[in-house]
Amino acid sequence: MPDQNNDAYVRFDGVQKSYDGETLVVKNLNLDIEAGEFLTMLGPSGSGKTTCLMMLAGFETATHGEIFLDGKPINHVAPHKRDIGMVFQNYALFPHMTVIENLMFPLKVRKMANAEARGQAEKVLDMVGLAGFGERRPAQLSGGQQQRVAVARALVFEPKLVLMDEPLGALDKQLREQMQYEIKHIHDSLGVTVVYVTHDQSEALTMSDRIAVFNDGVIQQLATPDELYEAPSSTFVAQFIGENNRIPGAVLEVADNSVVVRAGDGSLIHALPVNVDGVGSKTTLSVRPERVMINPEPGSFQNIFDARIEELIYLGDHIRARISVVGQNDFVLKRPNHQGAGQRLKAGMSIKVGWHSDDCRALDAA
Repeated sequence: MPDQNNDAYVRFDGVQKSYDGETLVVKNLNLDIEAGEFLTMLGPSGSGKTTCLMMLAGFETATHGEIFLDGKPINHVAPHKRDIGMVFQNYALFPHMTVIENLMFPLKVRKMANAEARGQAEKVLDMVGLAGFGERRPAQLSGGQQQRVAVARALVFEPKLVLMDEPLGALDKQLREQMQYEIKHIHDSLGVTVVYVTHDQSEALTMSDRIAVFNDGVIQQLATPDELYEAPSSTFVAQFIGENNRIPGAVLEVADNSVVVRAGDGSLIHALPVNVDGVGSKTTLSVRPERVMINPEPGSFQNIFDARIEELIYLGDHIRARISVVGQNDFVLKRPNHQGAGQRLKAGMSIKVGWHSDDCRALDAA
C-alpha cells in the first residue's frame, strides 16, 4: 500500500473507475504524491494508468472515492479551474498560431496583459532551448521542437502540477532519450510536481523520483527506480521492469532469509524469499542477466550450475548470451564488452555459471 501522508499535494483516496458500471478499470486506488515529486504511472496498455491521469486532470470522473489537490477535493471542479498543465503525445498545438501565440494563449485566458504574457512566453521558450523560434508555426518545427513547445505551454502559467501523457511516444529513440533528460532537468530547476504516464520502463527509470507500476487497475508496487529494479515484489514487476530470467520451481526448504527451490530439472537453487507461501508451494525465481557470472571460482557462489551457450549477440558495450541451464533454454546473461570479453565465448560451448542467492528472488508463481 502507498504511504498515506496528510501533507500530500495530490491524493487518490479509494478511487475507482468503471465505464460500464460493471468492470472496474481502476480498483480502489490509494496514492499520495508529494509536492515537487516526479511520479511516473507505468504499466501496459489497459492497466488503468491513463485513466488515473485523466481523472486527475478532470477529463474523467471517478466512479467512487475522492481526489484531492493541495488538500482540497476536486472531483467536481472543472478541468480549466484546476490550474494544471498538460502535455500530450500529439502536442495539441494550435496550427494557425505562431509558437509565441501558442504560449501566450493560456496566459490570455487568465487575463494577463499582452506585454506581460509575451515576456513570460519568451522566458519559457528560452528555458526549453527555443529562443528565436517564436514567430514560426508548429508545422515549421520538427517533432522534437513541437514537443518542447508543448512542454513550454504547460509550464508558461507556472502551474504547481503538470500532467504528461506519453509525451515522448511519437519521437525517435535518440530524440526521446534527449527529451527525457531535458524534462527531468526542467523539473529539477522549477520544483514543479509532475505526474507522468508511460508504458516505457526505461523512460520511467530515467526520469522518476518514484514509479507506480500498474496492472489490471491496481498498483502492483510503488517505489524508487532502483528499488523497483533491484527489489521487485512480484513476478509481474520483475518482468516488466528491465530484463529478467524466470525459473519456475517448488519450495523445498524455508529458513529466515533463504529458501531452497527445486527447479523443473531437479536442480536445487538457493534464493531470497520475497513472496512465497511455504514448503511445497510453487514459486518463480527472478535473476537479472547482469548478476550471472561465467565460470566462477568454485565455492564463490551458492548457486553454480553447468550450462551451454546457445546463442551470442554482440551489442557494442556488452555481450548477450542465451544459455541452457537448470532446465531453461532461454536463460540470458550479459557480460561487459571490455578487453575482448566476448572473444573466448562461442555458441555450443559448455560453461559454468553462478549467482548469489541474494540476487535470486523467490516470487509468486504467476
